[in-house]
Amino acid sequence: MSHPSAPMHGHDAPHEGAHAADHAAHGSMRGYLTGFVLAAVLTVIPFWLVMGHVISSPVVTAVLVLGLAAVQIVVHVVYFLHLDTRSENGWNMLAFIFTVVLVVIVLGASVWVMYHENANMMQMPPQAMQHTPGA
Repeated sequence: MSHPSAPMHGHDAPHEGAHAADHAAHGSMRGYLTGFVLAAVLTVIPFWLVMGHVISSPVVTAVLVLGLAAVQIVVHVVYFLHLDTRSENGWNMLAFIFTVVLVVIVLGASVWVMYHENANMMQMPPQAMQHTPGA
């Protein structure tokens, strides 16, 4: 066992270096505070946009809110989940990207199917809506 102020020799060096890299990957108080402030700001801005009716077009407001939500997802992934291209030689990020692609495909396909189901449903004639069974 070596003294904390003693230089690293032999087998101690790789272990100490790996521990330091592992500690850096878990984040620091400054990193967590930065992530918290960014997440809070990215929550307050959409709330202000919607509640203050800052933009007259609901479509533009919705697009801005969705864009800010995407930025907030990136903030959470980087500052709280600590996913980057260096961790686990990039495999964590690759798995995350694969998950995002699958979610986008599933959600996009679901919305597409529901939209076409609604558009292709048979319309009920107005006379059928006036006559209720058992009346």
